[in-house]
Amino acid sequence: MKSDRLERMRRWQQRYVDEGKYPGSSLLIRRRGEEQYFHAAGLRNIEEDLPFTRDTLVRLYSMTKPVTSVAVMYLLEQGLFHLDAPVSDFLPEFKDMQALVPGAVRISQTRPCTAPTLHQLLTHTSGLSYPFNPGVLPEAMAKEDLLFKPDHGTLAAMVTRLAGLPLAFEPGSRWEYSVSTDVLGRVAEVVSGKPLGRLLQEVIFEPLGMAETGFQPTSGAGNRFASLYTPLAGDAMALNSAETGTGSLRLTDSYPQSPFWQSEMHSGGGGLIGTIDDYMAFTEMLRCRGRSQDGFIISPQTADFMMQNHLVGDIASMGPQSFAEQPMEGMGFGLGGAVVLNPARARCPGSAGDFSWGGIASTFFWVDRQFDVSVVFFTQLAPSSSYPARPELKALVHGAIAE
Repeated sequence: MKSDRLERMRRWQQRYVDEGKYPGSSLLIRRRGEEQYFHAAGLRNIEEDLPFTRDTLVRLYSMTKPVTSVAVMYLLEQGLFHLDAPVSDFLPEFKDMQALVPGAVRISQTRPCTAPTLHQLLTHTSGLSYPFNPGVLPEAMAKEDLLFKPDHGTLAAMVTRLAGLPLAFEPGSRWEYSVSTDVLGRVAEVVSGKPLGRLLQEVIFEPLGMAETGFQPTSGAGNRFASLYTPLAGDAMALNSAETGTGSLRLTDSYPQSPFWQSEMHSGGGGLIGTIDDYMAFTEMLRCRGRSQDGFIISPQTADFMMQNHLVGDIASMGPQSFAEQPMEGMGFGLGGAVVLNPARARCPGSAGDFSWGGIASTFFWVDRQFDVSVVFFTQLAPSSSYPARPELKALVHGAIAE
């Protein structure tokens, strides 16, 4: 990668800080396994003037989803289930499911449907949703505060509450970003007989040396745990009623008082905290087709299977009505992350087959196996739709690749 072009990234990171868009950020790039670029800019905590550093811990939010999905595939390789199995085989509360009828305006307007399969949960075609999406089901979820927050009790109890609501649509008929991966996390607990945090620790974190990743900040993390900011006047997660605030960096979760310190919730869809080097270890494992330092987390064939498009076309062709962390045109979806089908249709530089996902605090990662590149970007600003940082970053990285 061209050093003078890598310098553009340093200026880009600093510009976002200087313009008051991000409090700070870190960016790590590896190519063919070798580090090509690392830089941290700005602050992890504005109030205390603490710099964003390489060992800063951040809320990964939805970048938890690919991690949980790999753990599910690890269990699949043990022969413990198949992907067309209905979730009710493992979580009986999902038996006798109902789905909203097309055009429903009330949560009571339903008809019987099948329970989602594990594959539909992995691909966000399950009929589940998120409270911040538009629609009847999201409104009901918001009313009952079904968002799997760290102070919302246990995963088992939250999943049971979720199962009491109907689905937004018949499983398999549409794509909608959802709490599906949280439900998968509960399935993983039932199948393995272990809390999700312990399963991830044993199966992924320890083999990859991810010593500072978990559902709570690690012991001794202290003020290395970054604070979270938002440009919105209200709840940073309330995308349906988002109102721009008077300041671009309003504090919304201060590290000393963060509920993550006492988190009971093992949210497989959004609960992990970690450092950039830890997440790069996970990203590199995907680039290397499941390989860890001492063997394989999942087989190369399973890793390839995960990073293929599992939809009938791109996301846009499946009638989405939801928020998403990625473009929808020219983008497919694998098991736990998005897959570039056509960079031109996605209107963003990249390679067909790029596998990626992000978090609502504007974090982002992708794997480009055509050019053997892994990229992890960290900041802490919610929501991630605030600025077009992700396509800008992809353009910067592709502009620096010398072939």
